[in-house]
Formats: sequence, C-alpha cells, structure tokens
Amino acid sequence: MTIAPHKVLIANRGEIAVRIIRACRDYGAQSVAVYADPDADAMHVQMADEAWALPGTSSADTYLNIDALVDIALRCGATMVHPGYGFLSERAEFARAVQAAGLIWIGPQPDTIEKLGDKVQARKIAMEVGAPLVKGTSDPVNSAAEVLDFAITHGLPVAIKAAFGGGGRGLKVAWKLEEVEELYLSATREALSAFGRAECYVEQYLDRPRHIEAQVIADKYGNVVVLGTRDCSLQRRNQKLVEEAPAPFITQSLREQIHAAAHDICAHAGYSGAGTVEFLLSRDGTLSFLEVNTRLQVEHPVTEETTGLDIVVEQLRIAEGLPLSIQATPAPRGHSFEFRINAEDAGKGYLPTPGKVTVFRAPGGPGIRVDSGVDAGSSVPGSYDSLMAKLIVTGSTREQAIARARRALREFEIDGVASVLPFHRAVMDDADFTKEFAVHTRWIETDFAGRIEFAPRQTPKTDETLTRTWIELDGRRVQLGLPANLLRGAALSEPGHVVQTTHELVNETAVEAPISGLLHSWLAEEGKAVREGEVIAVMEAMKMEVQVVAHRSGTLKQHAVTGHSIEAGSALGEIT
Repeated sequence: MTIAPHKVLIANRGEIAVRIIRACRDYGAQSVAVYADPDADAMHVQMADEAWALPGTSSADTYLNIDALVDIALRCGATMVHPGYGFLSERAEFARAVQAAGLIWIGPQPDTIEKLGDKVQARKIAMEVGAPLVKGTSDPVNSAAEVLDFAITHGLPVAIKAAFGGGGRGLKVAWKLEEVEELYLSATREALSAFGRAECYVEQYLDRPRHIEAQVIADKYGNVVVLGTRDCSLQRRNQKLVEEAPAPFITQSLREQIHAAAHDICAHAGYSGAGTVEFLLSRDGTLSFLEVNTRLQVEHPVTEETTGLDIVVEQLRIAEGLPLSIQATPAPRGHSFEFRINAEDAGKGYLPTPGKVTVFRAPGGPGIRVDSGVDAGSSVPGSYDSLMAKLIVTGSTREQAIARARRALREFEIDGVASVLPFHRAVMDDADFTKEFAVHTRWIETDFAGRIEFAPRQTPKTDETLTRTWIELDGRRVQLGLPANLLRGAALSEPGHVVQTTHELVNETAVEAPISGLLHSWLAEEGKAVREGEVIAVMEAMKMEVQVVAHRSGTLKQHAVTGHSIEAGSALGEIT
C-alpha cells in the first residue's frame, strides 16, 4: 500500500514560509501557503503548491487568527501544520487547536510550550536544573509600580520582558527610574500586539553583555542533542542583525557549561522538536540563562551550515514520529555568519521602510547562501516584520568567512526600499567585531552609533500595466491571465495599502512622521504646551513602536488621527 505524502500548512509568511516550502519539497511533502491581503502576490504564495486567503491586513485578523488557520488546514486537506517563527509559533493554544482538529503539530507539545514559553516558568525550570540566573520576578508584574519597586530594590538597569513572546518584541530596558512607567506600558502594548498576551516580568539587566545561545533538537523518545552554540550579540532594539556559529572567543569549559545547561533544561521539560536556549554573558564572565525559544530560530541556517543538518527537515521527521538522525553534538565544520537583510534605514535609527523592491541582486559564489522572501517587484508591507532576506556566509575558518562576507555584501544590491546592507558592510570592516570582539548587545546603539549615513528617501513607483492577476475561489488563490489593457484607467494600489492624506506643512512648525506606519496614540493633548525632546506620540510599523519627539517647545496642534496610516515625512501636527 502506498502512503500518501504529507501536506503541510505553513502558518506564516515571508522568508520563513519560503524556507519551509523548500524543506517540504526536499522531504517529499506538499506545501500550503496562507496570505493576508498585503501578501497576495508574495513569493511564498507563488512558490507553494496551494495558497489560501486570510482576508484582512492586521496580524490579529490573519496570521494570528487560530480559527481561520485551522479551518483552512481542514478545508485544504493538510495533515501537518508548521508555525515557522513569530506569530503563533509559541502559542500553546494554537498547537492544541491543531491537534484537536486531528492534525500533526510540527513543534513541541503544548504543555512544553507553556512551561518554557512562559518566561517566568522557564526561569523556575532553569533554577531546578542548576542553570545560572540573575535576579528577576517570580511571576508577571501587574503594574509599573511593581517594576519601579524591583528597580529600587535591585538597582538599574532592569529589563521589562514579554512573558509569552520573544525576538526582542515586548522587551524594554529602563536605565532611569522616571522612564519606567512609559516603558512598562510600551512593553505591554508591544507584547499584546505581537503575541496576543500583554503579561510582562522584570529581571536585572546585564550591561553590555554578549548574547550566546545553544541550538537543541529532540525527538519524542527522550533523545536530546545540542547542535552547538551561536553568538547573536549584534542587535538593535533588542533584535538580532548578525549571528554566527559557533560562538567565537569563549573557553571550552564555558562552551561545555552552555551545552550542559541547554540539554538539562530541555530534557527536564520533556522537549521535542527544534528549540533554542539563550544566555547572556557579561563582561566579567557571568553567565545567565535568558529564555527558551520553543520554535525554529531566524538564525538556524548558521547551525545548518556548520553541522550539515537540515533542521527544518529534522522538524518534519520528528513530528512524524521518527527518531533523531543525529545522536551527539557534531564537531563544527567551519564557521558561518548570517546577516539579516531588513527593510530599514540604518542611518536613521534603523527605522522600517516599507515599499516596493525595485532591484534585488543577490550575491553568489563559494560559501554563499541566500534565504529570501522577496525578489525584484516584491512589496514589503508595513504591517509585518521588516525582514526581507538572510545572507548566510560560510568558510573553513572565521577569517575566511569574514573575507567571503565582505565580497558577498559588496555584490548584494537592493533598491526601492532602504536596507541594512550599509550597516553590514561597515561592521565587517570594524575591528571591534572582526578582530577584538568587543561587541555587546548595545554596541550598535552606543559604540557604533552615528557611523551610517541616511539612505535616500524612497519614492513609491506605480506600475500601471497589468498582465497577470489572481482571483479567490472559496478562499483559495488561483492565478488569472488578463489582457494588459483590460483594467487600464482603474485606480490600482498595492494590496492592503492605505492612503492617508495629511496636512503638508513646509515650515519649522511641522511635526514630521519618522516612519511610514500607523499613528498608535497621541501622548500629548491637543492645544497643550509641550517641551522640546518630549515624547508626544507613538507610531507603529513592522511590529515596532517608534516614539515621536517634539522638535521644539510650544503649543501642540494635532492634524493626524490615531489609527490612520501615515507616510514618512508627512505632518502629524504642528508646534507653534
């Protein structure tokens, strides 16, 4: 009897959806993409064997909509669900809903996700197995006052962290007592927006630490293998930009301590699937457990390149009930870097720059791998993450990988949106990273700050010709060819694009929008006096909050309305 191949619904978008589609093809499984309105013509939608619509733009209506995702999985005949990373990947209720529908969940069991995904409970497990830890709250905090009490008791800085999230979202670091309240409120807003839960906890923040993590893989038979370490210290806004494997410039005894702690935490929790145990390493050598990410990591390719193991295929094998294909930690086969290619202006505080990619020329040659979710002609929506692609560079030594990275970064060309390529090129010529390794998690925002020039302001371009389009039949995406002139004259825009007209002020009174995105809230009242440097509003784009600061003192007059989409450079209001 011939067993039908598995059909995998990918509950995600962009680069990681493309990565999973490719793993499904290697494994002999069919892939099903889902898409929100802004992603209707995205690369992952075009590449999958099938694509189904999640009508809407917001994450809550689409990629965080458990009922809609499970419904599509059942309607399309999927047998497995892969959550990717972000969105619902660490939500136990999604895993339970998938299993309750009779489908195979590609990831840890829901109980394990709850134990380790809850950062407070994960700390307790780490304590039970003897992993190193800094001081923190034993339960989520209920108010800014509790954060303030902790800071007064244990000292500054303190980290306010989403209890049910990761990836740097819902994480704020307070360096002054007077900023605690707003940072607590901002952390809870971001956590709710990104993960659907607002709870946060507090712990001591190690100043200028390195970020080191261990990749773990485990099957359903109790076998747990640590695949190796990664260093992810180059971060902005607590989100990684460059990662490498294995973690350089650490002693063998420290590496063994990291491996042992990661193994023991996952074994104690009954882990299965791919996961990552993260640590902070302070300048004085103090090692502290940070969290467990109960999912695939963005930076998994550097471990794949240095071990030879396809981690996504291994996830599929484990979910199907097969034992691990590897039994012990492999010796690293060289050194690998990953560069996250985000649609951000590195010279302007790494502000997101959604828009249309007009040029995308990826590098090639020995040791070069590019995992991309876009190509020339793709749109980068402002509703989701800014990650466009990942450049992975591998060499037999760290020095060779650095030389190859310099060559590949020079070859890489992107236009239409700003990218962080200028940052990556500068970093690979900086001795702090390439030779002395004096970097830390705040190095980009402190020691390195101000070294990148602004990118040119990107102007959206409209292509008025239409030779191909698509229709939805009962929610399923089907391509349709039409004569080029059929819809000429119709008002076309990018899927999901919202046009908002604002008052254009061309004098020194204008309060300009620092990014293209939603005006989340006004913090200063209409007609009230504000001071230069005061935070007067909050904008949101690509899952990040950006503060709007008064550029002068005076009386605020609001023009933009909260909840509306604003173009970068447009006037939110004026200060007279």
